[in-house]
Amino acid sequence: MQSDAKSPVEYLSQLPEDWKKEKLMVVRDLILDHSRLQESMDYKMLSYGNEGNQLFHLNAQKNYVSLYIGNIDKIPNGRELLNDLDLGKGCIRIKKNIDLKKTGLQEFIKLSIKLWLEGSDLSC
Repeated sequence: MQSDAKSPVEYLSQLPEDWKKEKLMVVRDLILDHSRLQESMDYKMLSYGNEGNQLFHLNAQKNYVSLYIGNIDKIPNGRELLNDLDLGKGCIRIKKNIDLKKTGLQEFIKLSIKLWLEGSDLSC
């Protein structure tokens, strides 16, 4: 869902109260709990980074919630951590039937943030 929301609060208020919002909020909390990243809007979706440099984008799509990072393969063991999820090169698709507590998403996010804050290039 592309949004014309001007702020994360506005974006979140526009989401329907369904499983996608629930999953998006879990991922959002994982990002915000482990980081010093600032939440903003970029490319019509939630964005996490600082000083104009973004690490993650988060969005509710029609059939899944998407978490974007430049390149999953630049995270050591990234694909192994996310093996229960539907992956693209830089997109993690979280579908309705996924129990996020049983995935390595939390560790992936934590490791991505650590590497990014250390200056690693995680872009495409």
